[in-house]
Amino acid sequence: MAKLVLFVSVSLDGVMQGPGRPDEDTRDGFAHGGWAAPYADAGTGAAAAEGGATSGAILLGRRTYLDFFSVWPHRTDNPFTEVLNNTQKYVVSRSLTDDLPWQNSSLLRGVADVAAVKQRLDRDIVLLGSGELARSLMDAGLIDTYILLIHPLVLGSGTRLFPATGPDRKLDLVRSTATPSGVVIATYQPAA
Repeated sequence: MAKLVLFVSVSLDGVMQGPGRPDEDTRDGFAHGGWAAPYADAGTGAAAAEGGATSGAILLGRRTYLDFFSVWPHRTDNPFTEVLNNTQKYVVSRSLTDDLPWQNSSLLRGVADVAAVKQRLDRDIVLLGSGELARSLMDAGLIDTYILLIHPLVLGSGTRLFPATGPDRKLDLVRSTATPSGVVIATYQPAA
């Protein structure tokens, strides 16, 4: 059975919305897009490469999938495009159709389908971003590992990884390291 690994950038106050680009996710007037870019360094790049090297598949929500598809297949100036193009991608959506445009993409309809894929695969599945999906999978107890790239800034607004209300989530710290730019890469697993 595969393990499901959440890999996500967050601010110190837990915001995960729009880390990559100013126009990535402006829902609800979010004006801080691209906040993670100034902190990109060899340490964050190595963490992303390590996550990609050990995974057998990528899991994405609809919004993240469509955003990634609009950017990554067309970039040639980085080591991630080839990995993203060639890795099996599972997309959870109730509105997309089976004819997904990005190569190696398969449609899942909900949390039960994710659980079935976990049972079927042997190598890790990495969930990238996809906040709404991540929260649904947390609620279902399907996330086995949380890799949080905690950036040294407070945004004050935006969609947070962990909602303001909901159940307690006790996690055990498995590993942590700091990058030269001050990003703390913390790996957690649900407490026994």
